[in-house]
Amino acid sequence: MSLHTAFSANLIILCSIQAMTDSPDKALRFPRLLSLPLAVIPDRVHSTVVVTVLNRVFASALQEDELDFLQDRTVRIHVQDMQLNFCISLQQGRLIPSRVKNMPDLSITGTLHAFLLLAARCEDTDTLFFQRRLRMEGDTELGLEVKNFLDGLDVDSLWLPRQVSSMAQKALPLYERTFR
Repeated sequence: MSLHTAFSANLIILCSIQAMTDSPDKALRFPRLLSLPLAVIPDRVHSTVVVTVLNRVFASALQEDELDFLQDRTVRIHVQDMQLNFCISLQQGRLIPSRVKNMPDLSITGTLHAFLLLAARCEDTDTLFFQRRLRMEGDTELGLEVKNFLDGLDVDSLWLPRQVSSMAQKALPLYERTFR
């Protein structure tokens, strides 16, 4: 599995959490120059990769209708410092890449560092949102359902999220030393 695929899966597993303009993560931004290669790839391609992985990771949750709250709704995940956007929706029991013509129903924004903290389970969702390291905008009820799904996710029972969490735990100290 490539690092990009694992990172993308991690972000999506987080279901899209993001944000940070005035936060403690401000000093830990991924360098813009390094994000340029990813930024030139269309958002639709990133979204397609992410939903492909998420459909596999969340296969049982999808079968048990645990993600039905996403039906015909669009969630946008924006990793600010990497200039990455992922748009996801649910149709006919499967996650699909979504195009946002106007505004997404929910937008989750944050830095790579904030998402790594979430993926590594070093910080819980409440702390990241309260400190505005991750920010949700849009449908409050949908945002709460996404947050509750993530909080209730048993990472240990899912192979890929467990691997992503383990990789994030190992990458986090390196990332913090490198970009401080």
